[in-house]
Amino acid sequence: MNTVKRSAMTLYSDATGINSHKVRIVLAEKGVAVDILHVDSNNPPVDLLELNPYGNTPTLLDRELVLYEPQIIMEYLDERFPHPPLLPVYPIARAKCRLMMHRIEQDWMQQAYILENDKSKKAAQDKARESLQEQLISVSPLFAEMPFFLSEEFSLVDCYLAPLLWRLPKYGIELPTKAKAITNYAKNLFARESFQSSLSELEREIREDL
Repeated sequence: MNTVKRSAMTLYSDATGINSHKVRIVLAEKGVAVDILHVDSNNPPVDLLELNPYGNTPTLLDRELVLYEPQIIMEYLDERFPHPPLLPVYPIARAKCRLMMHRIEQDWMQQAYILENDKSKKAAQDKARESLQEQLISVSPLFAEMPFFLSEEFSLVDCYLAPLLWRLPKYGIELPTKAKAITNYAKNLFARESFQSSLSELEREIREDL
């Protein structure tokens, strides 16, 4: 991990929010000097509402620039602080990474959002839990092919996946032995210094086994 500190910026973050966690991993991987303000997403402060009309997290303030939506922030940070690079240099490979993040968002993250937010709807949660578990198991062989997800190098795709895998116990999902490749991949990510420094205290409480 690159530990050189750079220009300060502010991140409005949810201490337990999966999308905020994605951005915090990128910031930690890049070694960016940043003020992280954990806020209540259900009751956003006035200063956040003045910056972001949606009042959601994560929201990044970099001088006069205000960005929201995690993938936009993550790609901006990768371009703003190019070392270490988290997207491939070549256009085809970059496009494949972006497509993979889109698929993760549509296929897996949508289930996670249900498990995070629709806690009063047991039937919807049960369906989302079953769907997410089945999808992960079905693609588990892919996690054994390379050190990182479909890549020799740590990338934004891994920044997308790590917060999801960290929260599986919270979602009531336990992967079977046949999905050991995912478990090994996850442990590799969780051991990274950048991942450990990205965790809020509330996120650390999710996993007591590591």
